[in-house]
Amino acid sequence: MAFRIITADERLSAAENKTSMAIFGPPGVGKTTLLKTLPAEETVCLDLEAGMKSVQDWRGDSIPVRSFTDFRDLVVLIGGHDPAQHPQSWYGAEYHAWLQQQYLGTGIEDFLARKRIVFVDSITDLTRQAMAYARQQPEAFSERTGKPDVRGAYGLLGREVIQALKHLQHARGKTVIFVGVLEKVTDEFGATTWQPQMEGTKAGRELPGIVDQVVSMQLFGRDAKGDWTLDETSAERRLVCRSGNPWGLPAKDRSGRLDTTEPPDLGALIAKIDGRAPAHSAKPS
Repeated sequence: MAFRIITADERLSAAENKTSMAIFGPPGVGKTTLLKTLPAEETVCLDLEAGMKSVQDWRGDSIPVRSFTDFRDLVVLIGGHDPAQHPQSWYGAEYHAWLQQQYLGTGIEDFLARKRIVFVDSITDLTRQAMAYARQQPEAFSERTGKPDVRGAYGLLGREVIQALKHLQHARGKTVIFVGVLEKVTDEFGATTWQPQMEGTKAGRELPGIVDQVVSMQLFGRDAKGDWTLDETSAERRLVCRSGNPWGLPAKDRSGRLDTTEPPDLGALIAKIDGRAPAHSAKPS
């Protein structure tokens, strides 16, 4: 194959200056409403949980996704084929060409090409759909007895989800935002940790290494000194963006440009990550 050299100027261009991000927060904290802080005309929401009620007045476009196979097809249409895959595999050149034929004349490829930001809501539901898919595949049954093999199903789940996420993350010129549920876990000793809620462990374990940014969305108040403090009874939302934060929340900032917490405005957050002045964006509600 011919190698493609990306210059420093090209890397700063709109086609190359993209971000991949995972945002986790407890149910009801308002993760989906972050859509209102993104440019509606440039954003598409892949709606896996039929959860658009909270953003009914958002002016952007969404695509309902009811199965993992539908999600995988969208990922291939967005990212094209993977030259490292066998041509006849799900991410190979022949399957990509077949999909293009299936959707010829529908305008879906042109529509997806115009969208610079892909908002996946949610990765928690994606893993559930992937598990439903995995349970039906040959790998989920014992070759010896023909009975369901739970380990085989979970192994396939992890491989399929990671491959889909990495393929979407590699899509040229696309900023990809994965949203998921953050779960509070208390062990038998009373110690509390915050963990992404996902089926299986492989996807949750490897996701931070795939995306550029990991962000936790939580409710905060102010202490006597005026510093932010975790307060699940408050109405103030903040994005926790850096690892080693005082609250033990999942976070990672590959850009090195973010503060420990940031306002819940994804348009401004992405502009800061990219090192540019934020454009005017809608205020989060």
